[in-house]
Amino acid sequence: MHVTFAGMSVEPVGEAEVRAALEALGVEHEIVDCDPELADTAAFCAAYGYSPEDSANTIIVIGKSDPPKYAACVVLATTRLDVNRAVRQRFGAKKASFASGEQTQEMTGMMIGGVTPFALPADLPIWVDSRVIERERLLFGGGSRSCKVVGPPELLTKQPQVEIVDGLAFVPE
Repeated sequence: MHVTFAGMSVEPVGEAEVRAALEALGVEHEIVDCDPELADTAAFCAAYGYSPEDSANTIIVIGKSDPPKYAACVVLATTRLDVNRAVRQRFGAKKASFASGEQTQEMTGMMIGGVTPFALPADLPIWVDSRVIERERLLFGGGSRSCKVVGPPELLTKQPQVEIVDGLAFVPE
């Protein structure tokens, strides 16, 4: 089954699709199971001993244009996505915003807390803040709220729709 969302054909995604996409990249990684109640970054890091500095959040954003434009942004958990300036400018739109949980699930097939940059629609751009690829090891969503992916930045850079962006996120004061 697939649905069309924002002109993209979207297949429902689950852990199996994410694992297959990861295997296709040929980069060593680890799948870490977790309690779905602890899937949000801060709770996961506190419960399982991972550092927020090594956690990469994947956030779906919308450029408010006609038709709307969408992208997945990957930023460190210790930074904030600059949706009002950097994202809006990249879209060339007057306004940009975070997708709602429902829009995110419709577009990716994944729930907030499990969204990952792996197994996304092939025509969805993935913008990665340059700080992310400076880390030695990263923690990503696993496609569901019951697992995470741990591996090197090469998991991102081997994907054709990934673009590294300076200043996509900022460190909050």
